Amino acid sequence: MYDAVGYVGVGLAVALETIVAPIPSEVILPMAGWKVSQSAADASVLEPLTGLPWNIPLAVLLATVGSVAGAVVGYYIGAWGGRPLLDRYGRYVGIGAEDLDRADRWFERWGTWAVFFGRMVPLVRTFVSYPAGISRMPMGRFLLYSTLGSLPWNAALIYAGFVVGENYDQIEAAIKPYEYVIYVVVLAIVAAVVIRWLLGKRRRAAAG
Repeated sequence: MYDAVGYVGVGLAVALETIVAPIPSEVILPMAGWKVSQSAADASVLEPLTGLPWNIPLAVLLATVGSVAGAVVGYYIGAWGGRPLLDRYGRYVGIGAEDLDRADRWFERWGTWAVFFGRMVPLVRTFVSYPAGISRMPMGRFLLYSTLGSLPWNAALIYAGFVVGENYDQIEAAIKPYEYVIYVVVLAIVAAVVIRWLLGKRRRAAAG
């Protein structure tokens, strides 16, 4: 997607991540930073829409625009349908009752500041827009806190991807002796996520 539509792809990916839980910003944002590092190392690697080398400021800008756009969609879903809509249909996009409960507790604890802090917390950043919409948080404040909270998160992950890309050869050499251990750990994490999802699905089926 980044090769096809460049910065717009970054914005779209982050907008989806802000709405749909299974899409992790910890993957899609560093990949944007990786594109910047590729462009710095090879002059032929250009951002397709501008025809210019990839750069971090524009990647961060489009990622933040995408974050805020996705947050606004989540806000209006919460404002329009409320918790009943999310409880009924959220599971189809990876939004479980436990996730919404976590977001509600976060919002109750921090109030409107939950939007600012929540944008920098994995998982919470995806769900915090819904209680903000349900409570009809003023839109101006919601946009401001969403932007200020998303900006440092996006910048940090994109820069991390850039640093990894710049030092890939050294990193690859350093982790090579532990390659199979990493594979086992990754597979164990995937298995744990799948099992958690299946158990949650079974609990929801039993409850409803």
